[in-house]
Amino acid sequence: MSNRVVVTGVGIISPVGTGVKDFWANITAGKSGVGPITRFDASAYDTRFAAEVKDFDPTRYIDKKEARRMDRFTQFALAATNMALEDAGLDLEQVNRDRVGVILGSGIGGIETLEEQHQVLLKRGPGRVSPFFIPMMIANMGAGQIAITHRLRGCNLTVTSACASSNHAVGDAFRLLQWGHADIVITGGSEAPITPLSVAGFSAMKALSTRNDEPEKASRPFDAGRDGFVIGEGAAILILETLEHAQGRKARIYAEVAGYGTSCDAYHITAPDPEGSGASLSMELALKDAGLPPEKVDYINAHGTSTPLGDRLETVAIKRVFGDHAYRLAVSSTKSMTGHLLGAAGGLEAVVCVLAIYHGVIPPTINYEEPDPECDLDYVPNQARKAPVEVALSNSFGFGGHNATLIFRKLQG
Repeated sequence: MSNRVVVTGVGIISPVGTGVKDFWANITAGKSGVGPITRFDASAYDTRFAAEVKDFDPTRYIDKKEARRMDRFTQFALAATNMALEDAGLDLEQVNRDRVGVILGSGIGGIETLEEQHQVLLKRGPGRVSPFFIPMMIANMGAGQIAITHRLRGCNLTVTSACASSNHAVGDAFRLLQWGHADIVITGGSEAPITPLSVAGFSAMKALSTRNDEPEKASRPFDAGRDGFVIGEGAAILILETLEHAQGRKARIYAEVAGYGTSCDAYHITAPDPEGSGASLSMELALKDAGLPPEKVDYINAHGTSTPLGDRLETVAIKRVFGDHAYRLAVSSTKSMTGHLLGAAGGLEAVVCVLAIYHGVIPPTINYEEPDPECDLDYVPNQARKAPVEVALSNSFGFGGHNATLIFRKLQG
């Protein structure tokens, strides 16, 4: 038995807007969410900007006492879930909670809590470390708190595969539903990594852009002047259901989940495979899983982090898989606007794909000013494009060589 799986709700907390309406309006308008870091004093850092979530008040979504016992990434996850459930029109009192699962991605988890409590340990001693330190810090607690809040007793787990975490989470949720082990799965990802230690660590690797004079132009995927990624934060949640369950409650359906592929470069801890073979394999497996030939894909939401090596090799991989069709399909990187949400990136970009299908609009790659001869595809430069999107593919690639590809399509039949 293989159930069809659809997306019926989305919830977003992002650097370019909270809630699906504001998020989509700003993404299609080409608005940058990047600016100077305000969460800590970054004056001594090589990189002094990030894509922060603005004006987030967790008590709008979560009980004040409970919110104080959650790391920022968990607050994001729970708030975005509440939005997604509302967007899906899903009344949990009317469903079997034993058959509602939660599968989230987070690459780093509660690092802000870890840093804060380490300072408490150093300055005030072990007796002053918070008893909530561990349950606030561990990366599975976003998924755990969603289940506790909504009394969801189905499969509950967290995927950690660096920047591929959320794509793996959505893919695993898809499989759970396909195989008949659940009726509904809440999936996506959450990350809150804009902290002194995180930014220092990525900066030490020379992974971050240092365009401090023009931070809003720093994330420029596929542009010849790209010099590194921009760290971002936020959460994106999708409500996945079996088609039968969604139709049974007359749900609005954004798109169908059609395919999932995953692979490993097995090459290097941070650098992508120089032939793009791991990324190619991930896309090929997703297409095979969806039963689709490459020429059926209309849009690729690229991993597109704005790193010199990564963008070039993703382009190589796309051309390897799609051949001549690579020049006919649209490829864009919304990280040009949102920055890189690390383990939450795939969830956010999955939302972009389903909204592109639903609304018939392809979001742009902003800050695309100087073409790179080695990146020669149609990157939808600087302005959104109205176009029918029947099939959209989303790539996420993570440190350690983790690759995950999702395919969504307009619901048919």
